[in-house]
Amino acid sequence: MKTITWRDRARYQFDKSMAAGPIALIGWLAVISLVVILVAGLFLALTGIKPDGGEPVSFIEGAWESLMRTMDAGTMGGDVGWSFRGVSLAVTVAGIFVFSALIGVLSSGLDEKLDELRKGRSHVLEKDHTIIFNWSPSIFDVISELVIANQSRRNPRIVIMASKDKVEMEDEIADKIADLGNTRIICRSGDPTDLYDVNIVNPQASRSIIVLSPESDYADSQVIKTVLALVNDPERRKEPYRIAAEIRDAKNAEVARIVGGSELQLVLADELISRIVVSSSRQAGLSAVYTELLDFDGSEIYAVEQPALTGKSFGNAVMAYDTSTLIGICDTDGVVHLNPPTNRIMLAGERAILIAEDDATIKLRTAEFEVDREIVRPRVNREPGPERTLLLGWNRRGPIITQELSRYVAPGSELTIAADTPEFEADVAKLQFIKENLSVRCTVIDTSNRAALDALDVPAYDHVLVLGYSDHMAAQPADTATLVTLLQLRKIADAANQHIGIVSEMIDVRNRNLAAVTRADDFVVSNKLVSLMLAQASENELMAQIFDELLDEDGSEIYMRPVTDYIAIDRPVNFYTVNLAALIRGEVALGYSHAKRAGHDPRNMGGVVVNPAKSEKVTFDPSDRLIILSRT
Repeated sequence: MKTITWRDRARYQFDKSMAAGPIALIGWLAVISLVVILVAGLFLALTGIKPDGGEPVSFIEGAWESLMRTMDAGTMGGDVGWSFRGVSLAVTVAGIFVFSALIGVLSSGLDEKLDELRKGRSHVLEKDHTIIFNWSPSIFDVISELVIANQSRRNPRIVIMASKDKVEMEDEIADKIADLGNTRIICRSGDPTDLYDVNIVNPQASRSIIVLSPESDYADSQVIKTVLALVNDPERRKEPYRIAAEIRDAKNAEVARIVGGSELQLVLADELISRIVVSSSRQAGLSAVYTELLDFDGSEIYAVEQPALTGKSFGNAVMAYDTSTLIGICDTDGVVHLNPPTNRIMLAGERAILIAEDDATIKLRTAEFEVDREIVRPRVNREPGPERTLLLGWNRRGPIITQELSRYVAPGSELTIAADTPEFEADVAKLQFIKENLSVRCTVIDTSNRAALDALDVPAYDHVLVLGYSDHMAAQPADTATLVTLLQLRKIADAANQHIGIVSEMIDVRNRNLAAVTRADDFVVSNKLVSLMLAQASENELMAQIFDELLDEDGSEIYMRPVTDYIAIDRPVNFYTVNLAALIRGEVALGYSHAKRAGHDPRNMGGVVVNPAKSEKVTFDPSDRLIILSRT
């Protein structure tokens, strides 16, 4: 075995110190400078070498002269006497070497620090910030909504962590979002499933956390692991987190709930979109209502304590607001009750669930109100009949849509599914839907081909749904295929001189305006809706529970019903009267859809008005509809 000498050990220690980085290198340069200065000062003091015409120097004075020449090469220009010049020259050359090396070390260290900052690995010290984990096309809509929600806050911050280059994230956000208002975006690169990386964004001091579904084959697994890293961190805070997470497959929801517990609100993306598509297909304009409730630009849902309502019945409490709409109660156990019985008494500590433009506008009315009881009509019972529905296109949401449709339609209804992806027939064969209510027929066709669509006799169907081929195509090609199909349907409707009720799924919100020329009744923008729901859930801990009931056939749902079923329209009427007509039926009126207003709607809501001021009078037309929250 080779003998290790002191030289080997010295060299090893030197190598370790050199590898320690710029600070160690600066230390070695300082040592070299100190040695040169001390040796030169000692040499001058011992030898008595002095400038011509000068006095011998002491050790201290010699060291000072050497320091000056080390730091400034021009100092030796005034030296006289060759002996003194020789010593000064040696010291100056050593100084040039040391300072040249120092400049190089500082430059290299600065470059390393900039590279480190560019990697986005430094710890975030923000407080009361919103964290977004993972990167997906939905992130831009989420940020846009949070920017609106942050307008009334002081120094709001959004911190993003994803397995993506920090500079790339910042550049994409700058390109896609023109106005960030008073919100500052902070990006960090890291693995959201890694406990160390998660702590980089300081979740312990966060206000809320959003976990997006990443673009990968195991997206749900990554989301669950991120939630697991958050809630089971040994150094986590004692206060509960407010986490909103996106899950694609409902089969993974139970595991996610076990992991996240009460701190987690789940947004089941595919189920949310599918249920809204089904509801909108049977009631034109309904997607605009859901969009209005989910985005921050308009009226949204709040849950606030209202002590003044304690002891009042729910029916009386509904009539207690002029610029807000009471839709339910959150009891002291945190359970949501939408549209409870009108005689249900509100108890102390319960929160009122209201639709309002802002939480600051939630105020009880101060003035008396009038109700025109003469125009209130008795309940109209309409028995639903069998329906024929045509579904064009197919993706992973197709099975959920089929199952949901079978729960809503009357017995004897029919569904025809046409798509040019042959594997969808096997998907349908495995479905467990209510066959007594719905019979399903499949056909493989090119859904963008006019002749193939004519063969289906499209005008004979009550409802037409168009899905994008998002499982087989990227967002833009899938939306392009959807647009072609919609244009063909428009031609078929024009040729038949007949209105065809069409609801279409769009993936990218930017294609929404392009699709308007197809004159479809509703466009359900999937990515946009999921983004809105996540943003709302991060601000309101009851949002997921509220929408679970709104989109559950066993809960209270939103309906669009003819206004003439509730009131006579021979004169202007205020919305207190409309509320009374709805309460008599055990329902809550949320707003209305005004046909004449649709063409002059700056927000492109199709004439939908949610949470109107109840004291303002409205003149309704026979084609107008009321937006009703009802259990039947």
